Amino acid sequence: MSEQSKSSQAPDRTPRVVIVGAGIAGVQTAVALREQGWPGTITLIGDEPHQPYDRPPLSKAVLLGKADGSAFDVDFAGLGIDLHLGRRVTALVPEERVVETAEGRVPYDHAVIATGADPITLPGSEGLPGVHLLRTLDDAERLRPVLAAQHEIVVVGAGWIGAEFATAAREAGCAVTVVEAADRPLAGALPAEVAAHMTGWYADAGAELRLGARVGSVTSGAVTLADGTVLPADAVVVGIGARPATAWLAGSGVEVSAEDGSVLADEQLRTSAPDVYAVGDCASFPSTRYGTRLLVHHWDNALQGPRTVAENIARAGSEGLVYDPVPYFWSEQFGRFVQYVGHHVDSDELVWRGDPSGAAWSVLWLRGADGPGEIPAGGSPAGRLVALLAVGRPRDLAQGRKLIERGVALDRERAANAAVPLKAAAQ
Repeated sequence: MSEQSKSSQAPDRTPRVVIVGAGIAGVQTAVALREQGWPGTITLIGDEPHQPYDRPPLSKAVLLGKADGSAFDVDFAGLGIDLHLGRRVTALVPEERVVETAEGRVPYDHAVIATGADPITLPGSEGLPGVHLLRTLDDAERLRPVLAAQHEIVVVGAGWIGAEFATAAREAGCAVTVVEAADRPLAGALPAEVAAHMTGWYADAGAELRLGARVGSVTSGAVTLADGTVLPADAVVVGIGARPATAWLAGSGVEVSAEDGSVLADEQLRTSAPDVYAVGDCASFPSTRYGTRLLVHHWDNALQGPRTVAENIARAGSEGLVYDPVPYFWSEQFGRFVQYVGHHVDSDELVWRGDPSGAAWSVLWLRGADGPGEIPAGGSPAGRLVALLAVGRPRDLAQGRKLIERGVALDRERAANAAVPLKAAAQ
């Protein structure tokens, strides 16, 4: 047999990475692999038919018709990334190292789960005409004519997405009523004393906010609350949270949280299955910095995590890179730029910085090493900065992020003085 015949019959040993999910986490993983010098094939599988796109503009420019889309500026072909769109993944089979799709099996040497999160639906509203979610490009395009027609809209949920949609709808001239089952907006993210200062933003923008209002039923043209109140609605937009899109992993052996449905990744974003990683909205990871497992449903996490995954795949066999970020996100709502960095718990001390009734203020969360901060000579008690919320104070955010990354303790009195640069409060 000739050497050429032997070569043609030899199995292909080119290493293969298969990435499931073509959102920002999946796209950034593919790009980062090439930046790390990955020599093998990269297959990126997305269940939507559109070119991969960024999500933040959906609730802003795309929704208002100021942009037709938000596709990533990535030359997939030039980078040697094999893109499969409109392809639904049905299972992962680690023992055979294959991903199963509706069109057939895709073998891998390394797999990356980057399927993001699915919006939580309002029970009984699925399939009803005039009821919308806002997660995908198709969702935004369906809602665009609703806003253009200046319809009467009921938004269910006063979280981040509900506030952003209400902002866009008011800008478009729609009548907007937001109903929230909790006693305050952003109840799942911020304590009552902070959220209380955001409640008035709705009325200032001309939107009606109904708190402690549970939805009883949704019918064509109306939302009926649990107390019998009927709210007319040409359209209903549901924004009550999201849950990791991991149902397709059932039976795979990949460990998933029974509590929140996230893939339980380790500190290097590896899953319980060999050579399978998870990143972005679908994955939780242990944080040494915060001493707990974090599930972060925000854009920055889906941007930063892929770098860790790519390096750990490209440098397989080495010590491996640990992922322990300082979480960050932002929201544009009612003419305000709101930013949050870090992670806080109820027991952390809250310190105000600036007047929350004004246009620009911040809130700090401080944590003592073993409880209350020690009192240094000639100073006020100190506490380590673990989180910061900034409304219209981007400099606080930028300085605070660096202080959190360094694990710096702050002098409480100086930190509370909005006239003092935050970095000057470091001890």
